[in-house]
This record gives sequence, C-alpha cells and structure tokens, in this order.
Amino acid sequence: MIETTHLLTAAAGTEPAGGIAGWATGLMDRMGAPGAGLAIALENLFPPLPSEVILPLAGFTAAQGRMSLVAALLWTTAGSVAGALALYGIGALIGRDRIRRLVARLPLVKLADLDRTEAWFARHGAKAVFFGRMIPIFRSLISVPAGVERMRMGTFLLYTALGSLLWNTAFVLAGYGLGDNWRTVEQYVGIYSKLVVALVAAGALAFVAVRIVRSRRAGKEPGAHRAEKQGMRELERDRIF
Repeated sequence: MIETTHLLTAAAGTEPAGGIAGWATGLMDRMGAPGAGLAIALENLFPPLPSEVILPLAGFTAAQGRMSLVAALLWTTAGSVAGALALYGIGALIGRDRIRRLVARLPLVKLADLDRTEAWFARHGAKAVFFGRMIPIFRSLISVPAGVERMRMGTFLLYTALGSLLWNTAFVLAGYGLGDNWRTVEQYVGIYSKLVVALVAAGALAFVAVRIVRSRRAGKEPGAHRAEKQGMRELERDRIF
C-alpha cells in the first residue's frame, strides 16, 4: 500500500525528482526516519544544505505513511545534536589561543572585541545556543564558539536539543500538515533567511565603517598635534627676532 502511494505521488509530480530534495528523499526511502536524521546532521555540518527543505520533506514523508511522525521528530533532533557536537569538537580543537592569535592579525578587529565577546558568551552562552538553533546560518555556527569556550557539555547538549526540537517540530509539522504543498515552507523561510543575511551584512558593514573612521581620526590626531607644536615654535622664533 505504501509503495502504491509512493508511485502515485511521484506520478502526480509531488515527489521531489532531484537536487537536495531528491537526495534527501532518497535517504528517507532507503533508511526511513534515520535517513532524515542523517540528512539533518549533514545540514549542520554543511549549512548550504537547507533544513527548510529537509524538515518539511520529512513531515511530508511521514504524512504519506513512509515513516512515523514521532520517529521523524526524534531522528531529526538527534541528527541536529550530532551535527552540533561535531562542530563543538571543531571549536574545541581550534581553541581559544589560536582564535586570539588569528584575531590579533585581523585588520580593524581588536583583541578587546574578542574579550567582550567572550565575556558576553560567558554570561549568555546557554541562551545563545538555544535561540541560535532557530536562526538560519547561526544554527550551525553557534556550536563553534561553544566549543572554543569549552561550554559545559551537559549545558550544551541540553540547550542544543531543546532549541533543535522546537525548530524541527515546527517544520516537520508544517510539512506534515501541508502535504503536497510542503514546499510553501521553503518559500517563507527563504525570506526569513535573506532577512537574517541582510541584517548580518548591514551590521558587518557598519562595524567596518566605524572602525575605518576611528582609525583615520586616530591617524590624523598625532599629525595635527605635531603641526600645532611646529606652529608654536615658529611663533616663538618670530617673537625672538
């Protein structure tokens, strides 16, 4: 019966035929719910793989009866945690000392900026990990500073699992409820992702602009001071003569 439904759906044109959706569908067809978990684990490691495609597709697959909804939720959350753990390990391997040496070589960035970031993460790291799991791009990246700062593993796992469960549940249920229209989710999340990218880009540009202006002012001030002193000396010479 499931195979018949699968064939009918594919004939109707609702089954993904290629690309990321086709690849994820192939994993789920071969492995079931663990395939969805594997796809999400890889999505964490390679952010260009979009969770807004994989998760609704898992819900759609569950709606067809090819996996259970509960299994889809559990396995995708397990995949999110596994991918986050791998990135945590990368951050821990890089280490704080290497990060500081790298930052010291970067133009326009100061070690004081890193110190402030570390202080902020020490106070709000748990919240950053939890809410970061629900922000495109940062969903994966937030695990790296957690590893660099050696956040307590229990805390990291707890907030990663909770944040991932909320994000995954929303999209899996959306795909489950929308059925053949599961791709609608991708369209709306795409707008959200573009907005996040635009805000990050605007913030980065503002940071660079402020630093350039400050560095130019700092470069001019010593010169201006020297010119003023030279002018004072010339005035004193004029008085003497």
